[in-house]
Amino acid sequence: MSTLAKLLDRNILHEMAGGRSFERGNKYFSEGCGLGLAEHDGTITAKVQGTSDYRVKLWVKDGDLEYSCTCPVGTDGDFCKHCVAAGLAWLSPTKCVSKKPGKAAVTMKDVRSSLAAQSKEALVELVMDRAMDDDRLRQRLMINAATRGRKRINVATYRNAIDQAADSDGFVGYHEAYAYAEGISDVVDSIQDLLKQGHAEEVIELAEHGLSAVEEAINSVDDSGGNVGDLLERLQELHLAACRKARPDPEKLAARLFRWEMDTDWDTFHGAAQTYAKVLGEKGLAVYRKLAEVAWSRVPSRAPESEGYSKHSRITHIMETLARQTGNVEAVVAVKRRDLSSSYAYLAVAETYKRARKYSLALEWAEKGVKTFHEKADSRLLEFLADEYHRRRRHGDAMPLIWSNYADEPDLSGYQKLKAHADRGGQWPQWREKALAFLRESIAKEKAAARKSVLGWSTPADHSELVGIYLWEKDVESAWREAKDGNCSDDLWLKLAALREARHPADAVSVYQNQVEASLGQRNDLGYRHAVELLRKIRSLMTRLGRETEFARYLESVRAAHKPKRNFIKLLDRALPA
Repeated sequence: MSTLAKLLDRNILHEMAGGRSFERGNKYFSEGCGLGLAEHDGTITAKVQGTSDYRVKLWVKDGDLEYSCTCPVGTDGDFCKHCVAAGLAWLSPTKCVSKKPGKAAVTMKDVRSSLAAQSKEALVELVMDRAMDDDRLRQRLMINAATRGRKRINVATYRNAIDQAADSDGFVGYHEAYAYAEGISDVVDSIQDLLKQGHAEEVIELAEHGLSAVEEAINSVDDSGGNVGDLLERLQELHLAACRKARPDPEKLAARLFRWEMDTDWDTFHGAAQTYAKVLGEKGLAVYRKLAEVAWSRVPSRAPESEGYSKHSRITHIMETLARQTGNVEAVVAVKRRDLSSSYAYLAVAETYKRARKYSLALEWAEKGVKTFHEKADSRLLEFLADEYHRRRRHGDAMPLIWSNYADEPDLSGYQKLKAHADRGGQWPQWREKALAFLRESIAKEKAAARKSVLGWSTPADHSELVGIYLWEKDVESAWREAKDGNCSDDLWLKLAALREARHPADAVSVYQNQVEASLGQRNDLGYRHAVELLRKIRSLMTRLGRETEFARYLESVRAAHKPKRNFIKLLDRALPA
C-alpha cells in the first residue's frame, strides 16, 4: 500500500477542507468537471474545471498530506474544493464513492508502457498531432529539424521561432509572465546549443534579432518577476561569447554596438566599449570613439540647476568609458565637468581625483559642490567632504556636515554614522546627547502633527528609532522603557521579548501574546507558522512561571477565536495537541 493510500481518505479530505468546501468539491467530482487525473512517483496531479482551469497537486511529506492549487483560495494556502475533487477522484476513479483507497485507473507508468509498445510511425503521428496544438513543442521540433543532419543551419527558422515566441498577442500579466518567458527561453536554449556546435556567426545574428524582439515585447509584459529581463542578459552574454569565437568585422560591429547602446531603453550593450574591447581591437575602438565624439559634440554643457531631461546620459557614460581607457584622469574629469547640474556631479569629480590620489583637488571639488548647492547638497557629498576633513584632522569642520545628514533623517543608520565620525575626534558624548534630544523632539513634533491631522488616517509616530538605537547600544532597559512609553515596530518588540525572556519572562509572554494576534491577522501560512512558534515560546515561559493552567485556558481561547482558520488549527494540532 502506497503512502498516499495509507493517508488519503474521505474523512481526511473533509477535515482539511471543512464541511462547506468538502461539499462543493464533492459536487465538482460528481459532475466530472474535466478532471485530468494522473499519478506519478507518489504525487497526484489533476486539472479541475471551475470558473477557470486550475492545477492541483497532492503529495505526502513527513507523514502529512501536502497540497497546492492554482486557484485564489489555494494560492492563499487553504485546502480548497478543487483539492477535494482531485482527492475524491483518486479514491474513486470510476466515480463511485468507496471506503477503501484505490488507485488511478491509468498511471504514468501505464502511459510509458503503452508508448513503448507503439510503432515508430504511430509515435511520430502522435507527436505531430500534439505539436499542432502546442506552440512550444512545435517550435522545438522545427528548430531540431533545422539543424539535424545539416552543415549549415536554417537561420530563418530560428528567427521565426524567436518572433513567434515573443509575440504576446496582447498584454501579458504577472501570473502569465513566467510561462511566456519560458517559451522564449526554449528558443534561447536552442541558440546556445548552436554556439556549442560551432555556429558562432549565426548566433551573433540570432542574438541581435532576439534582443530586438525581446526589447519590443517587454513593453507588453508585467515583468515584475524579472523573467523577461533575464532573457536580455542571456542574449547579451550569448552575443559576446559568439563574437569572441567568430571575430566579426570589428568596424561594422562597433557601429552596431554604438547605435544599440545609444538607442536602447533597456541598457542593452551598456558599457560595450569596455566589454567588447578585445573583440573590437584598435580598428573597432577607433570607429566606436569617432562615433562617440560626433555624438558628444552635440551635447551642451549643463550648469547648476539646469532643467530638463538629460538624454545624453548614455553618451556621457560612453565617453567616460573611453576616457578611462586612456588612463588620463583629466580626460575623465573633462567628461564629468560637462554636466554640473547636481551636487552629486561634484562628488563624482571629487571621487575621480581621490582615486587618482590627487587629494587636494578632491577636497577642492567637494567644497565647491557643497558651496554651490548649500542645503541641497547630496548627503554622500557631505560625508565625502567630512572624511576629507577628518583626514586633515579638521574634526570641527567635519561634524556639522554629518550632523546635517542626521538632522535630515534621524534614524539608526544616521546615528551610527554620527558616532563613527564623532569618535574620530573624541567628541561622541556631546554629540550623542544632542542626537538623542533631537530625535525625541522630532518624534514629539510628528505626534503633534498626527493629532492635528484632519484626515483621520495619519499614523502617529512611535519610538522605534529610539528603541533601535538603545538596542544597538545594548541598553535593553532603556529600549524596553521607550517601547512601553511610545510603542515600536513588531520586529523590535520581538527582539526585546527575546532579550527579556531570561530575567523578565512575564514581559516576554505579554509581547508574544500580542504578536500571536498580529501574525494570525496575516491570514496566510507564513503568519500561521509564526503564530504557532510564538505559542510554543509562550508555553515554555508560562511553564517556568508556574502558570500552566492559565496557558491551557489561553490556548483554548486562541483555538476558539481562530477555529475557521483551518490551516492554522492543523499546524497548532501538530505542535500543541489539545
